[in-house]
Amino acid sequence: MGVNERPSAIRVEIGELVLDGFRADPARVSAAFERELARLVRLHGVPLASYGPLTVDALSGLAPLPAGLSDRRLGQELARAVHEGLSGHGEVTP
Repeated sequence: MGVNERPSAIRVEIGELVLDGFRADPARVSAAFERELARLVRLHGVPLASYGPLTVDALSGLAPLPAGLSDRRLGQELARAVHEGLSGHGEVTP
């Protein structure tokens, strides 16, 4: 597959999100996270997977998130941070 071609399907599986230091409803955060990550993948794809299938065990080195966000905003910001990692920013552990 060439760099400018888009795959016919993208599957992102998140095993676990750990929210230390946040007072949030996990179900609401998860729903907002899924919606935002799906939107970002539809719009921008997964740049690290441009050359074929990719499996990542962990993403680290991503920007910290401020405490006190609403559940929806926390989910959106988490999705943006994960997508940044899948775009080549941060440290990827394959």
